[in-house]
Amino acid sequence: MKRKTTDKKRGRPRIFKNVVGEGVNVDEETKQIFRVALNRFYYTNKGASASLKTAYELMRKEFYSNEFKIEEGVKKPIIKTSSETPSFGQFKYFFYKERNRKKEISIRKGTKQYLQNHRPILGNSTTEAMGPGSIFQIDATIADIYLVSRYNRNWIIGRPVVYLCLDVFSRMVAGIYVGLEGPSWTGAMMVLANSAMNKAEYCKQYGIQITEEQWPVRHLCDTLIADRGELEGRLAETLISSLHIKVQNTSPYRADMKGLIERQFRVLNDKTVKPFLPGVVKPDFRERGSRDYRLDGVLDLYQFTQIMIKSCLHHNQNWLGHYNREEMMITDDVESIPIKLWNWGIKNRAGRLRSVSEDIVKLNLMPISQAYVTAQGIKFKGMYYTSEQALRERLFEEARINGGWKIDVSYDPRNMNYIYIKESGKRFEKCHLLYHQERYKDKTIEEIEYLQQYEKLLEKQKEDEILQSKVDLISEIEAIVQEAEKMTKEQQDGTESKTQKN
Repeated sequence: MKRKTTDKKRGRPRIFKNVVGEGVNVDEETKQIFRVALNRFYYTNKGASASLKTAYELMRKEFYSNEFKIEEGVKKPIIKTSSETPSFGQFKYFFYKERNRKKEISIRKGTKQYLQNHRPILGNSTTEAMGPGSIFQIDATIADIYLVSRYNRNWIIGRPVVYLCLDVFSRMVAGIYVGLEGPSWTGAMMVLANSAMNKAEYCKQYGIQITEEQWPVRHLCDTLIADRGELEGRLAETLISSLHIKVQNTSPYRADMKGLIERQFRVLNDKTVKPFLPGVVKPDFRERGSRDYRLDGVLDLYQFTQIMIKSCLHHNQNWLGHYNREEMMITDDVESIPIKLWNWGIKNRAGRLRSVSEDIVKLNLMPISQAYVTAQGIKFKGMYYTSEQALRERLFEEARINGGWKIDVSYDPRNMNYIYIKESGKRFEKCHLLYHQERYKDKTIEEIEYLQQYEKLLEKQKEDEILQSKVDLISEIEAIVQEAEKMTKEQQDGTESKTQKN
């Protein structure tokens, strides 16, 4: 209830009223000044760091001064005394009485900050998904751990990037990919390709034996939600036109729009990576005097991927803490466990899942680059490949006679044992590593490129040493030749002709 306006000063009397005066009442005109001052000095992105006290001081300078003084050519306002102006307490009381949290955060920190961290959370992502495969969320995070190379465990190769693909309806991890390249189109496509892969075969590649029933996801989704950077522009046209997947991109800096998968990353990082794995990056990393945690790394990319796979299997078969079951689920007594929710959805909400040949998915989603047909084989990123068709058509003989040529190939960064040459329609030629390229077998593209760069570095470092050794050899040869010439010259008397010498 509003207080009645009178001439008598309202509120608690000032302690030093004999010195500073009683002050003034806040009338409608004063309130209007408060509103203008708050809008101008507080509710503004320019004043994001300005405090309420600063806004009050600027208000007194702007609205409660009617005389000026000139000092050194600068015009300075003379503010009214405290007895003639509202107090900071009155200003503060008015601010909290009419405070607009949304306006305050949106203007001072930005609308995105409000939407991400302060808006009311009234919805539920699950209600948007009709059943398994209706919506997949896809995202990547850089794991807080350093890995070593499988070639040489003294080499620190960096921090891995973990991609996950999560089914919104059941919370099943539909796909996983671990690589060393930054979040990119390639990584996003690899995790999507993994979602369409037979998981028993995939786990077998990493020495993990499971049945298909333990991880039954081998499908493409109807709609894919991802970040703008990875699935924006013409690159997404392949998904839409070739694989008939709808693509939804989140707004910039709106990780909350993929809340389910963001939460899953936090669980993996906080419950799997940080507590148990060596080489973990801790909060004091790079601070003066802190330990270099890179030196603690002992896991390689293969072993870290094994851990991530086992963590996904654990998630898929364990209780979800925050899942609102539908009435039908409660009736059927379905437990809030991803694999059980998935199987229930397949039985009761099927229709959104699509099975596509793994090779066709790979062909459409794998990155494309150029290789070179040479007499030694199909050269790609420093490796050599061949195929039955290339041998049958004598391509390498032709390259030796007439010179090589470029071709487009697709490749799987997770395993460089094969590359693929796309032909007409959905046909492709599969090329395999040559036998003498055995050192690249079962390795990722990042591991191979790291090895090649390291060998180039060693060669560069040895360049001066090799040249010095060669110079020493030349000098020694020249010395021997000079000695031979001297000895020969001393023994020759000049009386024999060239014919006689022969």
